[in-house]
Amino acid sequence: MPANLFSFPQETISLGFAIRDQMNSISEAPGKTWFWELADAVIDAGRCVQCGVCVAACPSDSIGVSEAGLPKLVKMCTGCSLCWDFCPRGGLRYEATWRESAQVQSSEVKDPQISKVSLGRRSKTTPNKITPTNVTALGVLEKGYAARVPTRIEGAQDGGVVSQILIALLEAGEIDGALLAKQSSTQSWKAEPYLAQTPQDVRTSAGSYYNQTMALGHLDLSKYDLPKNPRIAMVGTPCEIQGIKALQATRWSRGRSLVDSIGLTIALLCTKSFDYEKLILGELKQKRGIDPSEIGRIDVIYGKLIVDSVKGSTLVAEPIKNFHGAALRGCDECADFLGRASDISVGSVGSVAGWSSVLVRTEQGMRAFEKAWPKLQVRDLDNTQALEKLDALDKKIAFNALQREFDPDGPLFIEFEDHLENYMDSDRQVVGSSQRSRKEAV
Repeated sequence: MPANLFSFPQETISLGFAIRDQMNSISEAPGKTWFWELADAVIDAGRCVQCGVCVAACPSDSIGVSEAGLPKLVKMCTGCSLCWDFCPRGGLRYEATWRESAQVQSSEVKDPQISKVSLGRRSKTTPNKITPTNVTALGVLEKGYAARVPTRIEGAQDGGVVSQILIALLEAGEIDGALLAKQSSTQSWKAEPYLAQTPQDVRTSAGSYYNQTMALGHLDLSKYDLPKNPRIAMVGTPCEIQGIKALQATRWSRGRSLVDSIGLTIALLCTKSFDYEKLILGELKQKRGIDPSEIGRIDVIYGKLIVDSVKGSTLVAEPIKNFHGAALRGCDECADFLGRASDISVGSVGSVAGWSSVLVRTEQGMRAFEKAWPKLQVRDLDNTQALEKLDALDKKIAFNALQREFDPDGPLFIEFEDHLENYMDSDRQVVGSSQRSRKEAV
């Protein structure tokens, strides 16, 4: 056997399932799904949304991040199936995380054993199956606000609310760090994951970026000076929050990823994320002649991609459909524009320019928002209809792309064979040996 099996070309690795069928005439234990099958169904099929959930889920730390920003196998796969189970384009019924989050919130409020909500590590108490009473058209909702920081935080998007929440929590000692995105030190407008540990860290990394960072693939926090049981807030896209909530709702032997340290989740309202190379270098630099260093702000609003210069002038204001080829294809299958599984959702839709719409979903989220309140201007949400309208459009797109049944009340996990059957003969079907090897079993 070669010294390093994983130095083989990808096409050789993709034959893994077929090879295992022929090894030693030993029957495989039932119910296993391997990383190769996740690769065939999601990564190599062009549907990966680069959330990093598979890396965080792996109890043997066998999955890493490639130079291309995609999951890759870095040591032997054990066939535990967890990378498949928690992938929001694979085995995770992502819409069921809205229910899981609501049930946890309900039990935190009503169960006297865990009635005191903390921004620390998530409780391991199994939540009672209580249906929350505060379900609205925008999801589970404690309260909706329009808010902004009166004195603008340099680089912050819209009202600067997310930055102010994190700053207030760090100043109060409520959290030890915040996992967010900051601009790469080498490539302008390319985001990379970053753990902010001070208010100044938050200020210098303020702003929104439109490429994914494999954020949950960076929850091994051993390189940071943190307490033994750190308390972390996370700012991410809805798919990242879905993964965290599903991981925290299910217990098993953890790897190095400190999944349970995340005590607060803030979702950024999101219709799609983009491939950095295709958007910044392809669509903007090559096709439209815009140097990335000239870009001061990027936003997606009112159906358009808006690019402003560092001096404030508008460089691009085009329909988002003009950039569809640069979007991550897997984003088309997501009907969670509103980040319904989060503690707080924040975005520009539904508020006037310079303000942020803030959807506080849980008691956890309300406590965090109240910490920032003294430094904010706050009023009732401006336009809930705008949020509902874009949510409806996002769902319409998702339902056209999603090949399986959309069922928020369904089981949290989807079997590989069921996925294979749903996606077979579509333009998103499983590729490689997994498609060939299991086709007869469906």
